[in-house]
Amino acid sequence: MKPFLTLSICAAVVLAGPARAEDRVPQDAAEISLSFAPLVRATAPAVVNIYARRIVEQRQSPFANDPFFSQFFGLGQAAPRVQNSLGSGVILREDGIVVSNVHVVAGADEIRVVLSDRREYDGKVILADPAADIAVIQLEGASDLPALTLADSDQAEVGDLVLAIGNPFGVGQTVTSGIVSGLARSGGGMGQGRGYFIQTDAPINPGNSGGALIDMEGHVLGINSQIVTRSGGSNGIGFAIPANLVSQYVEQAEAGRTAIERPWSGIEVQVVDAAMAEAMGMPAPRGVVIARLHPDSPFAGAGLQTGDVITAISGLDVDGPQELEFRLTTMGTGGTAPVSYWRDGAMEEAEVTLSPAPAGTGESLRIRADTMFDGLAAAVLTPALIERFGLPLSAEGIIVTGVTGAARATRLQEGDVILSINGADIRSLDDLAAAVQDQSRRWQIAFVRDGQRVVLRIRG
Repeated sequence: MKPFLTLSICAAVVLAGPARAEDRVPQDAAEISLSFAPLVRATAPAVVNIYARRIVEQRQSPFANDPFFSQFFGLGQAAPRVQNSLGSGVILREDGIVVSNVHVVAGADEIRVVLSDRREYDGKVILADPAADIAVIQLEGASDLPALTLADSDQAEVGDLVLAIGNPFGVGQTVTSGIVSGLARSGGGMGQGRGYFIQTDAPINPGNSGGALIDMEGHVLGINSQIVTRSGGSNGIGFAIPANLVSQYVEQAEAGRTAIERPWSGIEVQVVDAAMAEAMGMPAPRGVVIARLHPDSPFAGAGLQTGDVITAISGLDVDGPQELEFRLTTMGTGGTAPVSYWRDGAMEEAEVTLSPAPAGTGESLRIRADTMFDGLAAAVLTPALIERFGLPLSAEGIIVTGVTGAARATRLQEGDVILSINGADIRSLDDLAAAVQDQSRRWQIAFVRDGQRVVLRIRG
């Protein structure tokens, strides 16, 4: 039963029934009104405006330090520029835990949060994940604040009524209504597509980011994140981060984590289409087929193999790569989860351990050499580093983990996997340590970046 909606539905029934049976006018306001006002009064105070302020260094003119040009054009040091952004947030704890989007507060030097009753607080980001576009903020000195509870977003259905509350265009708190128009919408324009989104036709405009998508019970079904638009305004296709994902981030932030810890799958999958389903004897195309397993994958440890089709985790459907990651993340680390999969014409069950990617031995090296590699940090690839840098499961070798000092001249970046230096293959840290001691004035560096093999030729 949905309390806020029930009254309205009952009012409509009273009007439709007796009015047709008897020739009379409505007897009271309840018989003629259908209003979201009670729901808005109960939820809007917990939706806040967020003002993020960041200092941006302006690009200096190339002639600024030239004594000749500067005397004619008044060129000098460029003054820092203040950049402001506006968004929304939702209070989820009375002591001032607020959830918003990373793109609202990213890089902010100052965060100011304003409640609907005009109270203001300074905010500090205590956990942020650009991949999911979720930021958890702690308000300083806050207590007894109006707070909302999170819904079970797995219970949402297409057609459910919802309200979007936020501060579009900075005009002040605004409420729009609509329905859940789609579920399991993956990817999108923000973040790296971790998990999936709830789609709604409730108008969401710039400034609504981080605001609440409210169900008819007054719970937060999702955090408004982005829109699909060609004009810059709402076209009725908006996306919200599901509440079950938000819940995991809040729990980890309250536990003192500054970065999200999610279970590692250690598998690469692809969606099962009709042709695959027919070839594997499945009654209908569903789930994701395992294309690759890392030897240390918890799925491999549970007995799954390449070619198995994962259809559900903990009884919840899995129909895409992003949905698989979403299901795992919402469960958190520690414990196990039942996995349903199709193999050889029958459904099977397995228990998979929910654990972060193993860090391995943690072997690393920081170069100290009288060459341009001085200041380069590297490590042996482990599942944790593969996960951190989004590399293929087949990646192996030596990865760059830091570039400082003279090493910047190499043009290497964090996440590059070094293949060779001056023709010498780099398969271990010892190989790297030996290769960078070469006193050659010409260097040839081969590495993999973003899946592409790159060769740099540099004069040292």
